[in-house]
Amino acid sequence: MIKLSYDVKKYRRDLLELVEADDTVIELGCHVGGTTKLIAPECRVIAVDNSPEAIDEMKNIENVEFIPGDVRRHEIIAEAYKIVQSCDLLAVDLGGGYHPDTVFKVFYIWSSTFKPKHTVIRNRGLLEFFNSASVGDEDYRTSTGYLESYHDSGIPPLIKEFDLWTPKLKK
Repeated sequence: MIKLSYDVKKYRRDLLELVEADDTVIELGCHVGGTTKLIAPECRVIAVDNSPEAIDEMKNIENVEFIPGDVRRHEIIAEAYKIVQSCDLLAVDLGGGYHPDTVFKVFYIWSSTFKPKHTVIRNRGLLEFFNSASVGDEDYRTSTGYLESYHDSGIPPLIKEFDLWTPKLKK
């Protein structure tokens, strides 16, 4: 199941409804741990964020393995993959209302790598697109937390388009 929301309270409710004891959750965009603190007592969390203020905040939360870094970077996905090769739930909160194209690409890369049962995404642009779209007579649906048509295993190759969008990612 894939859930979209924009309101942070709804996003957190969705996560709490889906997370089960002993689940493995990958949380992209954990910020300083507001959502992480709610779900960590129930499960194992691999949390990723590139904000400097997250580093000190995240080391004090039990059941959390924190990876400081940009979720768009190939080496960050590889670092997470060394810890765990699959997850039960993928949580994506990258700026809430900004850059739905980037959020979708991050969702695609991480979900096709870790094959979650469920994904919860907080992004206004994706929600607005979904709510505004007319659906034709083609019915493509997934019952998983990733797009089943993209089920290749392992870490996808480097995504070269990120260089075009965000030159600061270049080494």
